[in-house]
Amino acid sequence: MTSAKIEFAVNMTCQKCVDAVRNSLIDVNGIENIDISLEKGNVVVQTNLPYSLIQEKIEQSGRKAILKGYGDSVSAVAMLGGNSGYSVNNKVMGVVRFVQIPDGCIIDGTVDGLSPGEHGIHIHECGDISKGCESVGEHFNPNNTIHGGPEDNPLKRHVGDLGNVIADEMGRATFRKIDTLVNIHDIVGRSLVITENPDDLGKGNAPDSKINGNSGNRLACGIIARSSGLFQNTKKICACDGLTLWDERDKTLSEKQKSNYPGASNTCIIF
Repeated sequence: MTSAKIEFAVNMTCQKCVDAVRNSLIDVNGIENIDISLEKGNVVVQTNLPYSLIQEKIEQSGRKAILKGYGDSVSAVAMLGGNSGYSVNNKVMGVVRFVQIPDGCIIDGTVDGLSPGEHGIHIHECGDISKGCESVGEHFNPNNTIHGGPEDNPLKRHVGDLGNVIADEMGRATFRKIDTLVNIHDIVGRSLVITENPDDLGKGNAPDSKINGNSGNRLACGIIARSSGLFQNTKKICACDGLTLWDERDKTLSEKQKSNYPGASNTCIIF
């Protein structure tokens, strides 16, 4: 799978920290290159793995890490649930990132609070969550085609048809896809939705199969917003509350623990 560069801010104070971070990453299959700067407090990893897995590996070294930039080109992010999105019963929450590459668009995310198994994931036409996921419109379908799957001919799928993600027994779905139809310039300002049931990719017998894959209720959604690429985020203080990025991270983690949400960070500095 095509790799991309991901930039993390890492709380390092000495060469021992640098060595510990490098050792946590060096034997991970799927990592092609590691560039660590103690002076800048940055770790840049070229990988074909989900960003959340790389962040977990870095933090296994005992150092805090926050994603700062993803990809050399245009990127975007959707926050599902939490303060920036909508979730039924405030249960399903996550972060999904979009990164433009020559082969298409990387879609890289972690979503928590799902029932184990497959769940549909789709881009919808409107960036309006004023009435929750019911106001985001239908699947993004600029070519006016039937519903299908991401592997189908472009004339037999919606641009917003991203297929399914799979949640494990703990209810977490961690995924990384490349979609050849999605272009970030076309989806910023629209919405991303996770559904209750699997998407049948337009191959079922139900009346809704050719419309939405018979994928059931919309569990969580969020507006797709522009985000930082590599070295574009120089922020050290969170504009939301004036805290340093490390204090903001700890505050966010504390709030998530109170709500029993173990998912990816919702702090403003990662945008």
